[in-house]
Amino acid sequence: QVQLVESGGGVVQAGGSLRLTCEASGRVLNIARTGWYRQAPGKQRELAADMTDRGNINYAHSVKGRFTISRDNAKNILYLQMNNLQPEDTAVYYCNAQEPPWEIQDGTGGHYWGQGTQVTVSS
Repeated sequence: QVQLVESGGGVVQAGGSLRLTCEASGRVLNIARTGWYRQAPGKQRELAADMTDRGNINYAHSVKGRFTISRDNAKNILYLQMNNLQPEDTAVYYCNAQEPPWEIQDGTGGHYWGQGTQVTVSS
């Protein structure tokens, strides 16, 4: 299994920046994809950014150019640098890790979530 612990959320004014951190432990060498999702009140959880084990990165259109996802493989830490934050970025941000899809499909692999960290952007 994989354990994920997020930190770095908080309250910031519009235009400000925050950096989220996700520390992974457990079966980290088996992670195929890792990323950040967010869930605003009354809305579904949505992808903000993710990256594969090969370094391919994907951003949601709404955060492209403002958010940067990165990782430190030596420390098993995933980051999300968020710049020029806007009130619509207010949400609980969740770290996610996925084992290879064929392992998830046959039940030998998992799809893991952290506990979430609150980001609030005031106007």
